[in-house]
Amino acid sequence: MEKSENETMEMEKKISDDEPEINYKGIKAMPFIIGNETFEKLGAIGTLSNLQVYLTAVFNMTRIDATTLLSIFNGTTNFATLLGAYLSDTYFGRYKTLGFASISSFLGLLAITLTAAFKNLHPPHCGATDSKCVGPDAGQMAFLWLGFVLMIVGAGGIRPCNLAFGADQFNPNTESGKKGVNSFFNWYFFTITFAQMVSVTLVVYVQTDVSWSIGLGIPSIFMFLSCILFFMGTKIYVKVKPEGSPFTSILQVLVVAFKKRKLKFTQQPWLSFFNYTPKKSINSKLPHTEQFRFLDKAAILTEDDKINPDGSAANPWMLCSMQQVEETKCVLRVIPVSLTAILYHIGAQQQYIVFQALQSNRHLGKTSFQIPAATYTIFAMLSLTIFIPIYDRILVPVTERITRKDGGITVLQRMGIGIFITIVESLVGAFVEVRRRDLALKHPIPGVRGAISPMSAFWLVPQLALGGLAEAFNSIGQVEFYYKQFPENMRSVAGAFFFCGSAVSNYLYGFLISIVHRTTEGTSGGNWLPEDLNKGRLEYFYYLIVALCVLNFCYFLACAKWFRYKGSQDNSLAVEMQEKKLDQHSA
Repeated sequence: MEKSENETMEMEKKISDDEPEINYKGIKAMPFIIGNETFEKLGAIGTLSNLQVYLTAVFNMTRIDATTLLSIFNGTTNFATLLGAYLSDTYFGRYKTLGFASISSFLGLLAITLTAAFKNLHPPHCGATDSKCVGPDAGQMAFLWLGFVLMIVGAGGIRPCNLAFGADQFNPNTESGKKGVNSFFNWYFFTITFAQMVSVTLVVYVQTDVSWSIGLGIPSIFMFLSCILFFMGTKIYVKVKPEGSPFTSILQVLVVAFKKRKLKFTQQPWLSFFNYTPKKSINSKLPHTEQFRFLDKAAILTEDDKINPDGSAANPWMLCSMQQVEETKCVLRVIPVSLTAILYHIGAQQQYIVFQALQSNRHLGKTSFQIPAATYTIFAMLSLTIFIPIYDRILVPVTERITRKDGGITVLQRMGIGIFITIVESLVGAFVEVRRRDLALKHPIPGVRGAISPMSAFWLVPQLALGGLAEAFNSIGQVEFYYKQFPENMRSVAGAFFFCGSAVSNYLYGFLISIVHRTTEGTSGGNWLPEDLNKGRLEYFYYLIVALCVLNFCYFLACAKWFRYKGSQDNSLAVEMQEKKLDQHSA
C-alpha cells in the first residue's frame, strides 16, 4: 500500500514536471491588449454614438424608427456576447475569438462607411424645404444590415473576452500578479472612457459638420489599427486553453438533482455527499451552503453510483460532485441580481437626450459654432472619469476606516447606490424637458424637425452627469460582481452577463417607446413621443421611467438581502462542518 502511494506521488510529480511552465508577461502584454481595446472603442463608439443622427439625416428615417432599430441592434449586439463567451470558453479560447471578432468588427465599420461614401447605398438627401423624404430601399437597408451584422459578430467576441484575456496575462498565484490585475482593470476603464470621449467629440464633429463618409471612415481606420496592435502581441500572450463547456456541468447538476429528487437527506447529509475536484481545475474550492438545497441531492452518493480509479464519477449524468453543485449555486444566485441591470440601463442611458439636444440651443456661448447633439454625452463620461479617482483615492480609504471592509462598501452596496441615482437622474430629466419645451413654445427658433428652444443644451448636463455617476457605481460594480461571483472557468460568460442585461434593456426600451407612442397617439393628452418634441409630453415618459426605477430599487434591496457571496458559509452549516471535523477526529 505504501509503495503504491509513493509510485502515485512520483507519477504526479513527473506529470507536473512535464507540463511547460507558463511565462506570464503581465505588464508587457498590456500595450497590445489595451491598445486593441482603445482603438476598438474609438471605432465602435465613434460610429454608434452618432447613428441616431445618421439614420435620420442620411437614411431619412423617422426618430421612432431610428430609435427602435438601434434598440434592436444594440440588444442583439449585447446578447451576442453570451454566444461569443460560450464559444470562447468551450472551443476556441479567448485569443482566437478576439482575433476573429476584431476582423469582423473592422469589416462591419467599413461596410457602414461605404453606405455614406456611395450615393447609391443611401437615399437621396432630404432638405429642410422638402415636403416628403424618400426612405431607403430594400438593397440599401440590406447593405446597412450587413454592416450591423458584422459589427454584432465583432462585439460578441470582443466585449466578453477582452477583460478576461487581459487578466490571463498575470500570474494569479503571486502578489505582483494580483496587483497587476487590479492595475489592468483601472487602466482598462480609463482608456475606454478616454476613447469614448474622443469619439463623441472629434469623430462626431467630423461626421456632422464636415463629412459623413470621412467621419465614418475614421472609426474604420481606428479599428484597422486595433487589429494590427492585437496581432503584434501574439508571441507574448498567455493563451489559456478552453476547458470545455461550463454549461454542461451546470446542466448535469440540474438533471441529476431532478433524477434523485426522491432521495431523503440523512441527519448528517455531508457524510453521503460525493466530494471530488479535478486536479487541473482552475476553480476555487467552495464550501457547502444552504441555499438551493434541493440541488445537493445531485451529490448524494448511492450504492448504484460507480467511481473511476482517479476518483471521478463514472457517469456524470448520474452523480455530480459537491463542488459542481456549489458552482451551479453561484450561477443561480447571480441571476436574480443580474435582472436589476435591465431597468438600471433604461434609467441610466436614456436615448432621447440626443433628440432633446437637437431641439435646444447648442451654440457655444455667443459664437456661431454649434456643438453636435451626440457630443453632449461626453458629460456623462467626464462625470465618470472625474469621480473614479475621487472614489478610489478619497472615498474608499475613508469608508474603509469607518466600515472596516475592503473597498469601504460591498459590491452590492455600490450597485444599489447606482440604481438609486437613476431615479434622481430621470426626475431631473423630466424637469429639464418641461423647461425646454415651455421656452420653445414661447420663444421658438425655426428648425428642421420642429422649433428650437432658446434654452441652452447645457441644461442637459446635470442629467448626463448623474448618468455618469450611476455608471461609476453600478456598471463598474456589475463587472466586478460578475467577475468575482462566477466560477473561474466562466469568466468570459461573466463578462457577457453585463452586456446581456444591457441587451434585454435595449429590447425593452424599444418596446416601451413603441407602446407609449402607439397608446398615446390620438389621445386627448397628445402623443408623448412625436417627431417634434415640442408637441409631445416627453416628461411623462421620464416619470414612467422614474416609477420603473423605483420598483427596480425595491427589488434590488430584496435580492441584496437574500444574496450570499461566493465562498461565504451559512452559520448553521459552519456548525455542521465543525461537527463533521469532530466526528472525523474521534474516528
